Amino acid sequence: MAEALKTFFSTELVRRLAADMARVEPSFPARAFVRDATADLDTLELLDRGKQIARALRTHLPKEYPHALDAILRSLGPEHATDELVGVGMAPFYYLPHTLFVAEHGLDHFELSMRAQYELTKRFSAESSIRPYIARDPERTFAQLLDWTRDENAHVRRLVSEGTRLRLPWASRVAWLDANPARVLELLEVLKDDPATVVRRSVANNLNDLSKDHAELVIQTCRRWSKGASPEMHGLVRHALRSLVKKGHRGALGVLGVGERAEIDISRVRLSPKPVRLGGELRFSFTLGSLATRAQKLVVDFAIHFVKANGALRPKVFKLEQLTLAAGCAAQLEGKVSFAAMTTRRHYAGRHRIEVLVNGTVHPLAEFDVRA
Repeated sequence: MAEALKTFFSTELVRRLAADMARVEPSFPARAFVRDATADLDTLELLDRGKQIARALRTHLPKEYPHALDAILRSLGPEHATDELVGVGMAPFYYLPHTLFVAEHGLDHFELSMRAQYELTKRFSAESSIRPYIARDPERTFAQLLDWTRDENAHVRRLVSEGTRLRLPWASRVAWLDANPARVLELLEVLKDDPATVVRRSVANNLNDLSKDHAELVIQTCRRWSKGASPEMHGLVRHALRSLVKKGHRGALGVLGVGERAEIDISRVRLSPKPVRLGGELRFSFTLGSLATRAQKLVVDFAIHFVKANGALRPKVFKLEQLTLAAGCAAQLEGKVSFAAMTTRRHYAGRHRIEVLVNGTVHPLAEFDVRA
């Protein structure tokens, strides 16, 4: 997958983009564009490839931004076929250079660039390219975003919540957003009951970002949203509080109705294989028994303390189970964790540790070795 991400912007794809531009702009110098856009392409990562292609567009499209942008918009293909993004793969990334072009060169042409963001987000996502506009002119941009909360297209509505995330992946922080969380919440209030799953998921991700810097504000919001809430809203709140729950934050657990310390016993712990090989998979199971005289709502996560390059341990928490455990009863739970190479995590040999978190309280489970 990492290689697929890197090589998506190939010479073949650049030629396709050149053909799209030449189709709507007959004077477009396709050969020179391809030459500049593909120079040393194999040495670049995905985002840098997109930036290089965007620079080549700026060089070879008309010098006046309005004329260049007009050509870009006339070259666009069809919009997303459905409200969902799951399963579409890398295809929408074709428009990454287009959004980078608008982010870099369109700040002095607000209305034209907003029109471009509107069209591009219906084909890819303008979540990153909208952020320089928030930084430059937050009031004007937020007025546009508020208008888009009522748009008929789900991907336009999603842009509102995704583009205002404090910690949007692959994007720079925006100081104004960090300083004005209440303004972000004003937009999320409009979108929280959106009919599209893709929008509600984005709202939850935005709140999850907010919770890392403004935990109490998010907890108050989720508590208010949870009163008389629909199943969809309860799902949104659970997803929004996931980082706080993993940290055992009592306020977040309380919103989910699991704020009390659980009366439980852990037994029959099994790990397999022992030791685990790098590239392999650890499977584990244990029995969770109730010591209470009444039923308990439980949120069960587990943490792996991974060995880092310097030999230190660093925990990462994973979701495991949510259940109601009757008085005196027990449940057998099981899970697994991969030690295969990943783009987001590198594994090292050494003594690791696994813990179980029940309603935020840590319970040591076992130690195990990972070997090369």
